[in-house]
Amino acid sequence: MFLTISTTGSPERPATDLGFLLHKHPERAQAFSTSHGTAHVFYPEASAERCTAALLLEVDPVALVRKGKGKGRGGAPDAALAQYVNDRPYAASSLLSVAMSTVFKSALSGACKAMPERAAAPMELRIEVPALPARGGAELVRKLFGPLGWTRVEAEAVPLDETFPEWGDSRYVRLVLEGELRLADALRQLYVLLPVLDDAKHYWVAPDEVDKLLRAGEGWLAEHPEHKLITSRYLARRWGLTRQAMERLELVRLAEADDLDVESVDNAVDERSDTEERPVPLAVHRRDAILAALTAAGAGRVLDLGCGQGQLVQALLKDPRFTEIVGLDVSMRALTIASRRLKLDRMGERQASRVTLRQGSLTYTDKRLKGYDAAVLSEVIEHLDPERLPALEFAVFGSARPRTVLVTTPNVEYNVRWETLPAGHTRHGDHRFEWTRAEFRAWAEEVAGRHGYGVAYVPIGPDDPEVGPPTQMAVFSLSTTTDETQKEAKAA
Repeated sequence: MFLTISTTGSPERPATDLGFLLHKHPERAQAFSTSHGTAHVFYPEASAERCTAALLLEVDPVALVRKGKGKGRGGAPDAALAQYVNDRPYAASSLLSVAMSTVFKSALSGACKAMPERAAAPMELRIEVPALPARGGAELVRKLFGPLGWTRVEAEAVPLDETFPEWGDSRYVRLVLEGELRLADALRQLYVLLPVLDDAKHYWVAPDEVDKLLRAGEGWLAEHPEHKLITSRYLARRWGLTRQAMERLELVRLAEADDLDVESVDNAVDERSDTEERPVPLAVHRRDAILAALTAAGAGRVLDLGCGQGQLVQALLKDPRFTEIVGLDVSMRALTIASRRLKLDRMGERQASRVTLRQGSLTYTDKRLKGYDAAVLSEVIEHLDPERLPALEFAVFGSARPRTVLVTTPNVEYNVRWETLPAGHTRHGDHRFEWTRAEFRAWAEEVAGRHGYGVAYVPIGPDDPEVGPPTQMAVFSLSTTTDETQKEAKAA
């Protein structure tokens, strides 16, 4: 990872004053040990007219894996190979932010005993980061740095391969910032925004990250037009921490507007937070809607197709009305986690007789799935390639033929309401598609018509008057007349 900070000067105010502000002498290179590698500080040029300080971070990928215990991107386990083959030694990220806070600690705080007036005054700066991951593209880079006083914000997309321009651009940009700012302010902005643009951190985000964010964002974050996105991404989308930070930022804005004492107002955050009602997570809305639909259908024997790690199976087990529950998933790893979640090895015999976990694919017919009252496909179809949907349709509606089928899937129209989701991106990296309400209904109507089902639609989550709910559910009900006709035809 590489970062350069340049400034210009004159005989009266030489550019080499940058060395005093950074507390690093231009005439010698220095190396600093960090928890994940070595940070080098050196000066490619140092004269009265122009001075450039460079920070080079050499990341030890093995140390990164060992110290992180295989965790990254918010704490989720990486694939084994990806722990060692990745972009972390080269692309600016939270690793570089942590190195900056270690190597340029005094400069970040704005302290300089030798030149306090120089540290407090703006200076001409040019900052360059050759490889910056930008989840949101160059446009997001400009949105984040543009309002911060820079006269030039250049975010040049890096092509995937210069030999093959038809491959298009990568998610990396070359960042150049130019303007007249205090050095401490510029460093604080980078400290916060580098991991925000990468949309990941190499360490677990603990509650003290809120204080770090507010310290580094003092004087600019509260009024930034994208402060919600910055806060959410910096705190790894941890809802509780994000809410706490947003409340404190709001109080800072109110205090500044009313000329109040910020510290005394900030102390009221905890009391205010305790009285506010936490929004119900979408996963809870979805589970409640599914349970309500199953209850209304009078289902007792239920299939959870694509059960994943067993969250819905666990909820079904709590209701004695569901006498037999089968969880099916193609992933043995997911089924193993589901078994642990349900504590099957410690479950009583009577309770254990109600639940079965099976490995199987939804795109193949399975005689074991016939004869059930209901089947649930919760957030499943969007993980299949579109050309495989007909196979799933026949396996569920044509072969298994439960009386009721519940299908939930994201409503792509609602994605514009997710402030942290870049335009054009799906909600999950494994989603093969996400449908509008019209697209989902067209598919559901065709499926219902081909297999003798009626279909109704239920919104899940807050139903926005413009873009609809975040999740859409189709409730398929098998027509009794159609089912009896088919049985008579088979008998004849």
